[in-house]
Amino acid sequence: MDLFRKKDINVLLSRESPLKRTLHTWDLTFLGVGAIIGTGIFVLTGKGALTTGPSLALSFLIAAICCGFAGLCYAEFASMAPVAGSAYTYSYISFGEIITFIIGWDLILEYALGSATVAAGWSGYFVNFVGNLGWHIPKVLTAAAGTTPGVTTYFNLPAFCIVLLITTIIAMGINQTKHVNDVMVTIKIAVILLFIVSTVWFIKTKNWHPFAPYGWYSFNHGTASGIIPGASIVFFSFIGFDSVSSSAEETVNPSKTLPRGILLSLLIATVLYIAMTLTMTGVVKYTVFAKYLDAPILAVLAKTGQGWLSMIVSLGAILGMTTVILVQLYGQSRITYSMSRDGLFPKFFGEVSLKHQTPYKGTWFFGIVTAITAGLVNLNILAELVNIGTLTAFILVSAGILWMRKKYPDIHRGFMAPWVPVSPIISIAFCLLLVVGLNWETWIRFLVWFAIGMAIYFGYARKHSKMNEE
Repeated sequence: MDLFRKKDINVLLSRESPLKRTLHTWDLTFLGVGAIIGTGIFVLTGKGALTTGPSLALSFLIAAICCGFAGLCYAEFASMAPVAGSAYTYSYISFGEIITFIIGWDLILEYALGSATVAAGWSGYFVNFVGNLGWHIPKVLTAAAGTTPGVTTYFNLPAFCIVLLITTIIAMGINQTKHVNDVMVTIKIAVILLFIVSTVWFIKTKNWHPFAPYGWYSFNHGTASGIIPGASIVFFSFIGFDSVSSSAEETVNPSKTLPRGILLSLLIATVLYIAMTLTMTGVVKYTVFAKYLDAPILAVLAKTGQGWLSMIVSLGAILGMTTVILVQLYGQSRITYSMSRDGLFPKFFGEVSLKHQTPYKGTWFFGIVTAITAGLVNLNILAELVNIGTLTAFILVSAGILWMRKKYPDIHRGFMAPWVPVSPIISIAFCLLLVVGLNWETWIRFLVWFAIGMAIYFGYARKHSKMNEE
């Protein structure tokens, strides 16, 4: 059996989908913003500022450029092959089955582990928020064992519960998912704009000097510091825009709507990230964030004496991270649905509920697994592992555009990435640059994940692939 056998794009396009088409441009844009704006603003800005200094804004810009060029490639693929599965499906028509399985396996890493990681951050804000209201959750149930040195914890109950709640919403149907996400994203953006407007007047330009204390790349106490390592960290903030392309079979006029949703969500998120970063590092000296790693925005509120904003910001953070979890779990369910439909995963994951028109069983399976992971596992060290899986997917999608332009030059494209072959090559170069900024421990963990995936492919997927029948 050929490990690099490919699917014919015309066969994919002729296949009927049992999923319900209901998403329009702004629904997709809100899905993208819901996935992107969350952890980056409310959690990672503190760690990022300590790594780069005020030049964190440049780190966000570099990460945004990387995602922007990758987004152009995703947009072209989405317009050309509007089929559920995102990069997984694109790789099947570009590089062949074994590469496709690797990408699908990487996307499971991105979405499932990513949503569990965000759920752990969500838990911290939630515990603080309800604590201010007088409701106290036992400390032992606020984090996984070993999360905080010197503090005894056993299980992250809030993280476990939010994942199960979101899984319920996703399993109920795409309309419920869309409406819940739209409301939360609207509130989240309003809170961010309120924060910027309320604090921008307290900026002192002296806090921006030196703007790049660690340069582009340096070692500070044995740890990589500077603008490039900072970009590698905050890249996690942009993860999720690619999940928009997972909704292809639930989108109205996907060849035009998907590219607009992908690129609009990236543009909105980038503007908000840079505005927030410049405001925060302008109000507070970046070194102060060492005391506020879990909630860096609170450092700004303490400096400006705007305690009245803390509850509103905490609510915005809770909603912001809730939408990130929602969109990532949604993308996860559609990836495994596609892999099951192709025979690379058991049929169980691809069974669609006639009542809800969603891959009901697969959604619940991974929702429960993700909830248990968020509750039991210390996720502080795993954000970079999610990054490397996503960067690998970006590289292959960008390379796939080069191949598809050559293989299918005449096929209809609702959107064409500009400056090909230059733009895909720039995307690959930026992704490789960010990979260099990751720690060697991340590579070891990634290779272990890769080895597990290969065992599943050769033990199950290769034998049960629908390509065997074709």
